[in-house]
Amino acid sequence: MAASMLRVGSAGAKISVCMATRNGEQYLGEQLASILSQLGAEDEVIISDDSSTDRTVEIVRAVADRRIRLLADNRFFSPVGNFENALRHASGEIIVLSDQDDVWLDNKIGLIREQFRQARPAVHLVVLDGCAIDEAGRILEQSLFRRINAGPGLLKNIYDNTYMGCCMAFSRPLLDLALPFPRRLPMHDMWLGLLAELFGSVEFVPEQTIRYRKHAASLTGFSRRWLPWLQIRRRLALSWALGVRCLRYRRQWGTPR
Repeated sequence: MAASMLRVGSAGAKISVCMATRNGEQYLGEQLASILSQLGAEDEVIISDDSSTDRTVEIVRAVADRRIRLLADNRFFSPVGNFENALRHASGEIIVLSDQDDVWLDNKIGLIREQFRQARPAVHLVVLDGCAIDEAGRILEQSLFRRINAGPGLLKNIYDNTYMGCCMAFSRPLLDLALPFPRRLPMHDMWLGLLAELFGSVEFVPEQTIRYRKHAASLTGFSRRWLPWLQIRRRLALSWALGVRCLRYRRQWGTPR
């Protein structure tokens, strides 16, 4: 493992919140308000929009906050490609992922800064708990961690991913390691989580920081469809991509675990 350590949790450490949007007008305003109220003057929100046909882009522009950088007019038709675009434009030392339709609790950024204030391996990722709510804000699940049995483990998360992007924050060196995303990546969050396990450290923090909204248009769910051939093919492709990335960066970051 690489021996370098990192401290980026000071009040001056720049945070980049990366959000991918697509037709998110219904809940986007509430989510942006919950994020911006916690950020410092030098932090940023990078929003990559993927061919929205509703008022999503209009809502973002109406906020008129200089900390927001909107990347519009994209045609990815892919949440993975959309998030990669946002991440490529992030300039902060701490990267925080955000969905377009959740609500952040007011302790989220403070807790993230506290987690990174301690000396950590240069590649470090934290995953924070939350609850699940419905369209009206009623609680469906008290703990996301408990609902999906979240936790570290390379084989565990290759088999059944428990890295939820909306719960994740990580250091800049992990972003440098993860980009560019490999082709045919199942999801960006599992790629980031598995690389952090291989090259650095991961911590699951059982403290509530978001209200994760489940609704009819949600892209992810708690249940896993039984599609054995597709699942096997995706996991083989993911494992291959991890191996290739390990070979490419082992001199810089040390021998993976």
